[in-house]
Amino acid sequence: MGWHNEPVPWSELERRLSDRPVVADARGDGGDSPAWSAKRGPYVPPATVASRPRRRRSGAVDYVELHCHSNFSFLDGASAPEELAEEAARLNLTALALTDHDGLYGVVRFSEAAAALGVPTVFGAELTIDGPRTSQAGVADPGGRHLVVLARDVTGYARLSRAISAAQMAAPEKGLPRIGLPELAPLAGGHWQVLTGCRKGAVPATLVEAGPAAAAQELAALVGAFGAEHVAVEIWDHGDPVDSARNDALVGLAARAGLDVVATNNVHYATPARHRLATALAAVRARRSLDEVDGWLPAAASAHLRSGAEQARRFARYPGAVERAAELGRACAFDLALVAPNLPNYPVPAGHTEMTWLRELTRRGVERRYPPPGNHKALAQIAHELEVIEALGFPGYFLIVWDIVEFCRSNDIYCQGRGSAANSAVCYALGITNADAVGLGLLFERFLSPERDGPPDIDVDIESDRREEAIQYVYERYGRENAAQVANVITYRPKSAVRDMGRALGHPPGALDAWSKQIEGWSLSEAFPADTADPPDRSGHVPAGQGPPKRDQFAEVPPAVVDLARQVEGFPRHLGIHSGGMVICDRPVVEVCPVEWG
Repeated sequence: MGWHNEPVPWSELERRLSDRPVVADARGDGGDSPAWSAKRGPYVPPATVASRPRRRRSGAVDYVELHCHSNFSFLDGASAPEELAEEAARLNLTALALTDHDGLYGVVRFSEAAAALGVPTVFGAELTIDGPRTSQAGVADPGGRHLVVLARDVTGYARLSRAISAAQMAAPEKGLPRIGLPELAPLAGGHWQVLTGCRKGAVPATLVEAGPAAAAQELAALVGAFGAEHVAVEIWDHGDPVDSARNDALVGLAARAGLDVVATNNVHYATPARHRLATALAAVRARRSLDEVDGWLPAAASAHLRSGAEQARRFARYPGAVERAAELGRACAFDLALVAPNLPNYPVPAGHTEMTWLRELTRRGVERRYPPPGNHKALAQIAHELEVIEALGFPGYFLIVWDIVEFCRSNDIYCQGRGSAANSAVCYALGITNADAVGLGLLFERFLSPERDGPPDIDVDIESDRREEAIQYVYERYGRENAAQVANVITYRPKSAVRDMGRALGHPPGALDAWSKQIEGWSLSEAFPADTADPPDRSGHVPAGQGPPKRDQFAEVPPAVVDLARQVEGFPRHLGIHSGGMVICDRPVVEVCPVEWG
């Protein structure tokens, strides 16, 4: 914490002391500490997008972008999932796929934004096939072959999540997922649509390196693994001199194999304006400056979302490629809410249901917490709370939390329920919290009510020195397949944003150290306020009329660094592990979301 902290309004101070969740933007500090982790609020579409109705224009060309990376491809995508969904809505795309590298990290944010904007969603990933066994840190063009896999339905999503988990868990070290076609083929089960992928796909790469005959063998291997009806040859055009010749050859291979051809744009950012940031992130990934990595960078801002009409013009020489992309996209689109898991059934004694057992445990707690006489008010409140809990179907949730607290108590591990759970007399009776909600006159509806969406939020603090015992108990109780620790997304904050973007632009380490120290304790918007509505141009220069920084101490930071740092602030940088957060599912976690080594 620096000396120049932003002012905190009384309303915000009261919210924090009351432990109410943030409903707008809440970024935390970007680290992996549970105390400083952000709690993301609901997605709110920008006014300019939200006010635009989703109507098909007459003459509009149906098109689904089937190959698209967000910033959850970690330094290989320059737009957030929400930004991609907003641009897809603006372009009136039929649907949009999200295919980040070796993970499904951004699918929830993507799904929420797309649903709010009326954009159908396709979920997939670009898998690394037989990837390298040594670290690729600092490598300008990391090795490995890529394969784009799209889930055709909910079952396909679960199978893809399991495949990604297998690849991540088979990694020789963190960040090197690897899986081969022999392992992938049994997992598909006819529920995937496979695309041959980008320049690193086995078929396009072999075509360029070894010619059509060798590429045909690679294509035959994909058909043998997944079936001809589930494989499509992908073509794209970024204006590179080799694109047209390669696409001609790929279309020829598809014709001889009797396979569909689909047009994509191998998207890595929403609009051309993000190209500069995409190149800077590539330099950060390669641990080089933009000058040093220039030979590996694309020549133009071509990897952005395009409308169906534009794609139809660009691929006019390949009839049906755009139309087939739309058909596949419509066939693969589904709502991610269908994937949402439930909690496992809590094991109750014979003759009981979860609700009757919760009532019995609460009755025992009332004898201890609210002994007669004079407990009529407490009994009435608890009866009301139990009715709400039963109506909303959450008795198992309370039993699971009570079970963890009981384990800690019986093993003399200090634990304490906190937050809005203190408003519940049932939680007090069960021993989850130590605040007498009835005696203090607390409002139960702040904790749980029929108007709330999803289960209540019961946070249990467990002493750090013995937290691992509780974690292992959860694994033993519910099975290692059905439980996992939560990953934290480490995001760019002002210091790291200025440092990484300055490094990408070739500034010396001493300058990076000085600038990052200066920015400590400030937000970028406070340190570098914009006096005009005009953004910096694509070269990074601030337009004429842009005022000086608010604080003279920041004046030496180049405008180009400030521009890129502003764009990357809040972007995911890498994953960390939550020291105490866990998920428990009624099915293997790997069928809900991929897991990987901490």
